[in-house]
Amino acid sequence: MTDKTPEIVTSIHDLASPSFVCEESLLEKNLQLLAHVQKSAQVKILLALKGFALWSTFDLCNQYLHGCCASGLNEALLAKEEFKKEVHTYSPAFKEEEMDEIIEISNHVVFNSFNQWNTFKPKAIGKTSCGLRINPEVSSVDVDLYNPCGKYSRLGITHKEFDKHSSHEHFLEHIDGFHFHALCEQNVDVLEQVLLSFEKNFSQYFSKLKWVNFGGGHHITRCDYDVERLIIVLKEFKLRYPHLDVYLEPGEAVGWQTGYLLTTVLDIVHNEMDIVILDTSAEAHMPDTLAMPYRADIRDAGIKDEKKHTYKLTGNTCLAGDVIGDYSFDKKLEVGDKIILEDMIHYTMVKTTTFNGVALPSIVIHKKDGCYQIVNKFGYHDYKYRLS
Repeated sequence: MTDKTPEIVTSIHDLASPSFVCEESLLEKNLQLLAHVQKSAQVKILLALKGFALWSTFDLCNQYLHGCCASGLNEALLAKEEFKKEVHTYSPAFKEEEMDEIIEISNHVVFNSFNQWNTFKPKAIGKTSCGLRINPEVSSVDVDLYNPCGKYSRLGITHKEFDKHSSHEHFLEHIDGFHFHALCEQNVDVLEQVLLSFEKNFSQYFSKLKWVNFGGGHHITRCDYDVERLIIVLKEFKLRYPHLDVYLEPGEAVGWQTGYLLTTVLDIVHNEMDIVILDTSAEAHMPDTLAMPYRADIRDAGIKDEKKHTYKLTGNTCLAGDVIGDYSFDKKLEVGDKIILEDMIHYTMVKTTTFNGVALPSIVIHKKDGCYQIVNKFGYHDYKYRLS
């Protein structure tokens, strides 16, 4: 449907279920805050496509942000085609057959190791700005799955590994920048800790560089984030190193609290408690609820037994553990009722699967003028043709 004119409806009741619904006004509010940081601190903010890749909104996003960061060829192509501004590409390991195209479409390419840099620098030199990913070895993320600086992390070069190469006089020749990513949904105080380690171990090389990239995980648009402190920290860094361009690449902060997943009650069964089966899936449509795990917020619902009627909400796959959690409601639920799962625009549609043949949710933008723009629908074709 993406090649056709989007369908427009005027009421949420006209939307197919399930649907991801992005609120354009809330997205723009986040973008405006990020643009404020960008302007006040004189830094450049990129959209991290791994967290938010709703490219139907890119005509709005590119009015505020400097470009996109990509985690490989496909994301880089999407950024080039749809965002149409700077493209910065990093991968834990690049593939030989993709490298020419990545270099051609990327303004920055960041290499994860000296092995990768030495392999591809003959292709890259003079064609793109090259950088190395650094592991600052400050680990404060509680969930191992999302801890980029955890023990045995493959992501970035540690100080010890870096020093093994520093004896070579020209080991940083043609390297323009350093990149690190050490945060996950965290506030500016953690960034300050990371910068202490980053500068202590690597600032002696900064005079040779043109830019640094502080990666993602900055929860800038969350209500308790200290935005003004972030601006001060960034300004102070730039005062210490005025020749360096500074980049940040939030993904979640762009899509944070900008929309929901609309679902429908298909059935209610009983096995010691009432169990609701929805036309969605934790496993296929919101996998982080199982992987982290975390408890999804549901509109007008409370925790177990907080309200009069308690249910276990589950998904419609054959996976026994496809369970969203226990929630309570003021009114008794019935088949056909709509359930709205909040904050489902970041790290959801970018991670969806067609496991078990469950249909992917439609993608909808609730426009500022009040209408609902259905930008994509999915069906059997999408399930069949990703298989063979």
